[in-house]
Amino acid sequence: MSDQYIGLDIGGTKILGALFDEEGKIIKRSKKQSKADRGEEVIFGQVCKVIDSLRDDSGRLVAIGAGVPGVIDRGRILFSPNLSWKDYPLEEKLVQRYSVPAYIGNDANVSLLGVWKHGIGKGCSNLVGFFVGTGIGGGIVINGSIFGGSTGGAGEIGHMIVLPDGPLCGCGARGCLESLASKTAITKIFRSQIARGRKTYFEDLLSREGYVLKSSHLKEAYVGGDSLTVEVMDRAADYLGIATASVINLLNPQLVVFGGGVIEAMGELMIERIKAKASELAIPGLFSACRIELSELGDDASLFGAISLIENGLGIILQGR
Repeated sequence: MSDQYIGLDIGGTKILGALFDEEGKIIKRSKKQSKADRGEEVIFGQVCKVIDSLRDDSGRLVAIGAGVPGVIDRGRILFSPNLSWKDYPLEEKLVQRYSVPAYIGNDANVSLLGVWKHGIGKGCSNLVGFFVGTGIGGGIVINGSIFGGSTGGAGEIGHMIVLPDGPLCGCGARGCLESLASKTAITKIFRSQIARGRKTYFEDLLSREGYVLKSSHLKEAYVGGDSLTVEVMDRAADYLGIATASVINLLNPQLVVFGGGVIEAMGELMIERIKAKASELAIPGLFSACRIELSELGDDASLFGAISLIENGLGIILQGR
């Protein structure tokens, strides 16, 4: 019976999972809605549904790795603005349910781990990741190691203040990057502008009960010249560029890599505007020493990063990737 491993990306909108074989190859995938508004145990139930749908009787489950948004401490979710978990013992509950080791990390750090070990960041010793989806997460590698800070909470790029006295963020502060450029923020802006009478591609879609803004629709509307979409997305890119310049000036990285559903859907249309704004604000010598790139791994960054958590935790290396 072959060894198998499960990697999870637990987000505010959806939960992605993949079953990996002992060579580190994905052999099965699963996706479920997070149902984040229904309470902590409902979310955990959705996580278990993903795991159960991935399990394969032909193999032996060895371990589970997962990336989760928020502040994580030794497997506990101390705070997650996009989930209803607070001081939630996720690692302990997974171990109790499945009787295998579980390894939990901040989702952005886990995604950056995937990019660093298996993607465009391979070979870099100093890099920073921005991951723009339902929220905005970040991760930092300094001198060849993930930088967690004094308590493991470093890299909360989404909570950098880029507009003092700006919109209220889920963390309680105002003007955070996440409150201005995440998909959640973009949706709020669209709803507000539609209520004021602005016409847009999303007017009918956002009037439907239960509709969740799709990143692919943002690109369609942008390329199609929808004026409100162009305005909103260009402003979001500018805020991301402001944050990028600050990161470049502070950390002098070789690479700033962008991922997450919003960025991946918009692609170079958004990356080029981020670069332009960052070039205006960053110290020229530091900007010229840094590449700003789009991650090529997509959702797989978080899944491969979750497997890297397992490798680090068990002291193994899965071959064949």
